[in-house]
Amino acid sequence: MIRLCCATGNPAKLREFQDHSPISIETLPDFRRIPPCVEDGDTFEQNAVIKARHYAPYASGLLFADDSGLEVDALGGAPGVHSARFSGPHSTGQANNRLLLEKLRGVANRTARFVCVIALVEGQRLHGVFRGAVAGVILDEPRGSAGFGYDPLFYCPALGLTFGEASAGQKFSLSHRGQALRAMLAAL
Repeated sequence: MIRLCCATGNPAKLREFQDHSPISIETLPDFRRIPPCVEDGDTFEQNAVIKARHYAPYASGLLFADDSGLEVDALGGAPGVHSARFSGPHSTGQANNRLLLEKLRGVANRTARFVCVIALVEGQRLHGVFRGAVAGVILDEPRGSAGFGYDPLFYCPALGLTFGEASAGQKFSLSHRGQALRAMLAAL
């Protein structure tokens, strides 16, 4: 049986991976005690690989790490790799959403995409990098209380809902994270 370790400190992200995977995904043991990874890449791909290689020595077997975020066209792709820290080093989802709405006030083009890149390693051997992306539009105000991060502001036309209004299954069926996970699992 294939066993995967996931290197993330985000419980909502881990839950999404676990709830929608046909194989066992476990959190990296003692994740909180491991020195944090410096995510200094310029792209989601770079950061995913940096994180996977950083945490690989603490895992026995296959480990994956992801980097994901929101790219807003009117902001030149920002917040991008800085999505989690958009409003500063101790950002919260609410603070990030407020800043995003502030920066988009009066802007007509509100197209955006969520991106997720997963890097799969065993030891220092990189098995693959898997990308998912989903296009949408940033609304003027949040809708829904499901999900996390920018989900209540991200309207997905294919669903006719924000990710904050969608059920976990609806969201994962189309989401960036769902696409990247399915691509990784298909490669195993």
